[in-house]
Amino acid sequence: MSKVYHTFPAYYNHDSEILILGSIPSVKSRKLNFYYMHPQNRFWLVLSKIYLEDIPNTIEDKKEFLKRYKIALWDVIYSCDITGSSDSTIKNIKVNDIKSLIKQTKIKKIFTTGKKAYDLYNKYCLKDVGVPAFCLYSTSPANCKINLEELVENYQIINKN
Repeated sequence: MSKVYHTFPAYYNHDSEILILGSIPSVKSRKLNFYYMHPQNRFWLVLSKIYLEDIPNTIEDKKEFLKRYKIALWDVIYSCDITGSSDSTIKNIKVNDIKSLIKQTKIKKIFTTGKKAYDLYNKYCLKDVGVPAFCLYSTSPANCKINLEELVENYQIINKN
């Protein structure tokens, strides 16, 4: 178990309307300094399917994709003790200041990628932020019991007004 810090900023634009929160970036995402960068994570594949676009490959492509659909990405956790990328090992949590991000944007909808992010958001952030979150399935390769079709169906809610 090691102490881990969120080493890159939230991705957002002032006109972002949707915030998608994870728990904390994976080892691979921390190494590459952007969200959902593990090659087996299905996040970008799922988003590309719900918006009927090609999968964005580079970080710049991913940022342009997010900007087009007014999506912001961040994580609930600023720092914690964790083993590898395993959410089940998370301890000693300090959370990000999500309320300040909300104030700088037009975010009206918050989604979490998985139950751990959802539970942490509700425990540490909801009262302060005041916007309820909707829990999406985790796109992590560790969540192999949910197939791609189920993920896409679950994530369609993001694309609804």
